Amino acid sequence: MLRTLLLASAGTLLTTSAALADCAFENELPLSSLSAGFEAWYAVTDAMAECGNFEAELDQEFRTKQPTGFAADPSLYHIGGVANGTLVPLLNDGTIRPLNDLVEQYGQQLTPNQLITIDGDIMAIAMMVNSQHLMYRQDIFDELGLEVPTTYDEMLQTAAAIQEAGVVDYPIGGTFRTGWNLAMEFINMYLGHGGQLFNADKTPSINNEAGVAALERMRALTEYMDPEYLGSDSTYVQQQFQQGDIAMAVLWASRAGAMDDPAESQVVDLVTMAAAPSAVEGAPPASTVWWDGIVIAENISDEEAAAAFQVAMEGMDAEMVQANNDAAIWLIDGYEPNRLSEGAIANLMGGTPPYPASTEMGLMHTALGDNLSDFLIGAESAEQALADAEEAYLTAARESGLVQ
Repeated sequence: MLRTLLLASAGTLLTTSAALADCAFENELPLSSLSAGFEAWYAVTDAMAECGNFEAELDQEFRTKQPTGFAADPSLYHIGGVANGTLVPLLNDGTIRPLNDLVEQYGQQLTPNQLITIDGDIMAIAMMVNSQHLMYRQDIFDELGLEVPTTYDEMLQTAAAIQEAGVVDYPIGGTFRTGWNLAMEFINMYLGHGGQLFNADKTPSINNEAGVAALERMRALTEYMDPEYLGSDSTYVQQQFQQGDIAMAVLWASRAGAMDDPAESQVVDLVTMAAAPSAVEGAPPASTVWWDGIVIAENISDEEAAAAFQVAMEGMDAEMVQANNDAAIWLIDGYEPNRLSEGAIANLMGGTPPYPASTEMGLMHTALGDNLSDFLIGAESAEQALADAEEAYLTAARESGLVQ
């Protein structure tokens, strides 16, 4: 199942100047990476840094910085941390290199699930599966006698009961930050309603009954969130959980391990994972499946590419997984599933689809993120917000030659 899914589909610096004993490859070239800033990437880049001469930039805005950074000549980064959707702009720009020779020479330990192959070339190495699934406070649910919601209707009913009990500041946390996060929430909900994002000619298909239903469900959820939800991203929701401010949220599996970090969490062992709620009864969990992994820049020397790949392999080895088993749902040998991975695995078993990464999807994601917030705050109708998003997409698609 994982193989089928995979093939279908502000900044922190970590530095080191000396190779440490735990790295089998002693790197002598200055190397750098740019990736997201969640727990799994900290674990991987920490392991990479053990090889020496390596600087990692971890930044939640990596998706906007990578295209420019990799397009520079020479590239500003040697290694990029990517996922389904963020790989596409780099592919389109030709700023990352095929990895076939490097895999043959230095990647014998990699599993088939990890090799992201496009048109016969290995263009990325996947390290983990990620998905937005339900996280909820088990102690609050037990205290109030609540059942785990399996649909969004049930989630809203559960939120009302939690709000009435007054046990947390806000029953629900949501990654509704205007831009990429808000678009992701709509895509999950829209696909969950059975919507199709495009017509056969790549024109948009979102201003319809499913689109309106998705937006209305999203606005209903905001009634139980922090009023500043349009500024709420994954880090904010994670912190809401850790500080005991919310009772449930649909949040990335990559954030699950942080709930049990005693150094920063007040809810250790209290947050349970489950499948994302379905948008409609009987439908798959309203989410998408992603992979995260690495790419190597095109605009660097072959010597740098070989060193960067070997450093990346050291960061993605069984030793790293054994030390950070709970930080992700790893695709690396040595991973042992645990309670923190139950939600993402339930999504997979429930039929959650892969994120539909493509060039047109990148344009649609941007158009949605820029145009849906007006509906949520009551400034315009759902139909108008969707029409605005369609028009923004069409403008960008015509400029890029995707649509005539």
